[in-house]
Amino acid sequence: MDITIHSSFLPQTDPEASLAFYRDTLGFEVRNDVGYEGMRWITVGPADQPGTSIVLHPPAVDPGLTDDERRTITEMMAKGTYAGINLATHDLDGTFARIRASAAEVVQEPTDQPYGIRDCAVRDPAGNMVRIQELR
Repeated sequence: MDITIHSSFLPQTDPEASLAFYRDTLGFEVRNDVGYEGMRWITVGPADQPGTSIVLHPPAVDPGLTDDERRTITEMMAKGTYAGINLATHDLDGTFARIRASAAEVVQEPTDQPYGIRDCAVRDPAGNMVRIQELR
């Protein structure tokens, strides 16, 4: 089998704030920016990995969701427990300094974990957990 990860989806509640975080702070390129009926889907990704993307999408717009489910999603996003992504970098300290300077919410400063990695954790503007580990 030849299967790769093409895209991952994260909800966003403020397209401009999400762009500032993923494009300006993390340095991802914008690959697509689509609006429809007042909503916006933004596809971003690392410039040197054209086959891997993150789609930042409006939350709870799936037609099959109930009002209770939409309310739960909104509550979980506000707490930062709805979605997340793991990223990796060769320069964790430099990346963390850049993120901290952006005023993103820091959850965990760079830390050596007992399970063998060094990582940090922040929340993006929508509350999604973004963990970044150091490549060794």
